[in-house]
Amino acid sequence: MKENSWIEKLQEKSLRGESFSRDEFLSMLAVAPDSEEAARLGRAAREVAAAVTGNKARIWAAIGVDYMPCPVNCEFCSFGEKWGIVKEPYAWQDEEVIAMARHFLQRGAKWITLRTTEYFPPERLVDMARKIRQDLPGDYGIVVNTGELAPETAAMFKENGINVVYHSLRLREGDQSGITPEYRLKTLASVRDSPLALAFLVEPVGVEHTDDELADVFFTAMEYNAALTGAMARVPVPGTPLGDRYPVLPEPRLAQLVAAIRLAAGWKAPDICVHPPVKQALAWGANVCVVEAGAVPRDTGHYRQEWQVFTVETASEWFEECGYELDWGLKR
Repeated sequence: MKENSWIEKLQEKSLRGESFSRDEFLSMLAVAPDSEEAARLGRAAREVAAAVTGNKARIWAAIGVDYMPCPVNCEFCSFGEKWGIVKEPYAWQDEEVIAMARHFLQRGAKWITLRTTEYFPPERLVDMARKIRQDLPGDYGIVVNTGELAPETAAMFKENGINVVYHSLRLREGDQSGITPEYRLKTLASVRDSPLALAFLVEPVGVEHTDDELADVFFTAMEYNAALTGAMARVPVPGTPLGDRYPVLPEPRLAQLVAAIRLAAGWKAPDICVHPPVKQALAWGANVCVVEAGAVPRDTGHYRQEWQVFTVETASEWFEECGYELDWGLKR
């Protein structure tokens, strides 16, 4: 048998739109991230990305709306009320959100994400979305990343210019987060059964997570019809319970996970995101990355400019270097 022919077979299976088995997904995670085998996996994933996306890259711009202590107290999040990190709470005004959305869209963003803490009023998100649509006409998506929601809230979002809900069943949900898996799954069902699209990353990934845990979350995303998936590494924040407990996930491992997700998601979830941005993951099949401003749960404080100086321009350059064509939300 030709060496690594199993990768070629998985690539062909992905391009045919066939579902992967759990064992096939685990086989991709089992190879050493810095091996030639992993590199071949990455190249195969990049070829699949070109086919299923038309070689289009898309920039997801996230605006953290409220920098507030959150009673949910997820152990990986800087907003947890128990950790005492948020010293000066602040909620962005509509005008500030609109100005930042304009900044992102004029530079090449395809989605504007309004990210909030768990109990932010959904009616305020609807007002923001309406104002953004009114002030900034264009072919872009508005995403909300907020708390648990019922079917009627999902319907309200869709009626008011929101296209996508970001939601996930997080790794070790209910153990290292303040929300039970059952509540997360109810919200995922509300989104799945609505006209909204679902974005659902495998997250927050750390060195301690097993391949089986990663597979569980990925296949949950597929079960709930995620249109966008991918992987998000946990960023250790000093002062949070997990901040000093584990080292940072190595970038080659994050890229390998992204490649596996790209192949296994195939045509079902054409957009694959990596966060924080890792150029190797773009070269290995991710066609979406995130630029952030405002309140960032992976850091302390809220930011008037792009978090960690990763701008839309930088993202565009990275995608170009990896051979993608950028899909803009506003006409150039």
